[in-house]
Amino acid sequence: MTAGLSVFSDPRSVAVVGASADPAKWGYWLARGALQGAHRREVSLVNARGAVVEGAASVPSLSDLPEAPELVVLCTPAATAPAVIEEALHLGTRGFLAITSGIDLVHGQGLERRIAARVRAAGARMVGPNCLGVYDAAAELELAWGTFTPGDLAIVSQSGQLGLELAALAAHAGLGASRFVSIGNQADVTAVEVLDDLVHHESTKAVVLYLESFGDGRAVLDSMARLRAAGKPVVVLTVGASEASRTAARSHTGALTAATEVVAAGCRAAGAVLVDTPAQAVDLAHLLLGSPLPAGRRIAVVSDSGGQGALAADTLAREGLVVPRLGPATAAELARSLPATAAVGNPVDLAGAGEQDLGSYSSVVETLLDSGEVDAVLLTGYFGCYGDDAPELVERELEVVKTLADAVRVHARPVIVHSMSSDSAAVRTLRASAVPALHTVDAAARSLALTATLSERRGERVPAAAPAPVPSAVRALSYLEARTRVAAAGIAYPPAEPVRTVDDVRAAARRLTAPFVLKAGWIEHRSDVAGVVAGLADADAAVAAFREMSGRLGEGEYVLERMDDRASVVELIVGARRDPAFGPVVLVGMGGVRAEVYRDVQVALAPVTAAQARDMLAQLRGSALLGGWRGAPAVDVAAAAEVAAAVSRLIAEQPDVTEVEVNPLRVAPTGAVAVDALLVTGRPIDGTRGESS
Repeated sequence: MTAGLSVFSDPRSVAVVGASADPAKWGYWLARGALQGAHRREVSLVNARGAVVEGAASVPSLSDLPEAPELVVLCTPAATAPAVIEEALHLGTRGFLAITSGIDLVHGQGLERRIAARVRAAGARMVGPNCLGVYDAAAELELAWGTFTPGDLAIVSQSGQLGLELAALAAHAGLGASRFVSIGNQADVTAVEVLDDLVHHESTKAVVLYLESFGDGRAVLDSMARLRAAGKPVVVLTVGASEASRTAARSHTGALTAATEVVAAGCRAAGAVLVDTPAQAVDLAHLLLGSPLPAGRRIAVVSDSGGQGALAADTLAREGLVVPRLGPATAAELARSLPATAAVGNPVDLAGAGEQDLGSYSSVVETLLDSGEVDAVLLTGYFGCYGDDAPELVERELEVVKTLADAVRVHARPVIVHSMSSDSAAVRTLRASAVPALHTVDAAARSLALTATLSERRGERVPAAAPAPVPSAVRALSYLEARTRVAAAGIAYPPAEPVRTVDDVRAAARRLTAPFVLKAGWIEHRSDVAGVVAGLADADAAVAAFREMSGRLGEGEYVLERMDDRASVVELIVGARRDPAFGPVVLVGMGGVRAEVYRDVQVALAPVTAAQARDMLAQLRGSALLGGWRGAPAVDVAAAAEVAAAVSRLIAEQPDVTEVEVNPLRVAPTGAVAVDALLVTGRPIDGTRGESS
């Protein structure tokens, strides 16, 4: 690790405090792991009551050691941990790996942070507390439960147990770990520091990151972007997709941006990939460790079973990939080397050619890679099983594997194998040769789709905007106040006037142009209480609506507004909010009162450019409505994108704004007009001045 953190990867000496001879205790596994590196560093065991682990005796305390250990592993009860830390600092220890949990629970809230500050003030560092250890393959440092398999994948996890699951899955898949860091409570060393340290870690080729809380999310994203720039892609796991984990908010925007959707937006900007499960993370890592990324979404399917080939094609399509029909020249070339019953259109069905000559697998794949008609090849079916069932075929199958690996290098296009075998010699050799071999076709299809998306987003960046905690003393502005601030950002609204009496309504109607809309301007969600009446043809209709509405809702500032009655309009929602970890985020989607029902939205970190906003609109499931549907004219997407960019700048540049929303934004063939506004403000928590009530 870098200066200051190298003590956690290759320390000169290690002392395990709380070492135990009981294999059911953490102290045993930490001591056992430390002793495995005793040939390259001094290892000491500390146990007040005495313990012998793997033939190594312990001493009663750190003070009984001949010299201060560079790294102290704390596997002691919370009650004694603070005293051990103080003793070690007095002796000159530079690093603490704090497995111990519950320090604040035992000693009172805030002690963990005070200990971390004391450690830093003494020139030392601490990982944890409440972590499950570290591992570094190159340095032969193993300070965690279990046994690790060396490999190319770094694992950084806030949850130690989930991190261990990732390491176990990687080992089972033949990948192994280059480094494992369970960061725990991050009282001192943070995920950002650990990720930055991996940028120059030679053994690491890809990273899997699990976080539950991102802290300064933009800093985490910047670290992931640096890893991506160094050729080390990052796979991210997090929580927050469930309804129970959504952050409460006052707008549709808040309800429509779950924690994982904001993380996904950040990952897109940083060039990382968000997945749903540990298994998906490890499956994807297969493609990221040495395999070229697909340049597009065109996939050729090669199978020795018509059924498996057809299922693979369907699965790829569900993941947003394309299985194109091959051109006549390519199909003819394939047909010359395959049986007459073979299918050569895509999927390619070998029709028994593999059994006649195993070389058919590689020759067909080479033809497809050379054709220029596809961006990747999925080989699905029995390949990888021949050597298991007929040992005399092992060498021949391995020759085919070598040819496949050579073809991948020559053509710089990936080949992914879905094999019915999960651990044959051929499968192991495929993985070692940067040809991913997965055991299910859905895992292969999903991983191909994710890498295609990753390849498409090479040019994105993390926008510069400082994240800030959600302000306190928040209040929603009235409709007229909100639309005034939103309009000042460059967003068009119809003319409108405040009205409190019947006379006000008649006077406003004379100055405005019918038809009108009447709104209860002080109510946030007007539609929920019938606080909006549209289509008022004249002043008399406006007065009647005012009398009815004010009779139900009482006195307040009502608004009479010119109704936008343009034809061929599509309604969108454009909103933004200030996320506690990632700062300002912007959302676009199909709008109106059913926005939360449709849930057809795209989220990005703010600010965005108009071009980025257009890309977001194009990714909506309802985007066909914007381009014209069943004879309707196309609407002004450029104008809608400008509104989205303006809203994103508003939230990014005005720190007192916590939420802003335009719903609906009415987009016609010419121009976009906002006909609603919600804007929530507050005083920033850091004490800087902001607008509040």
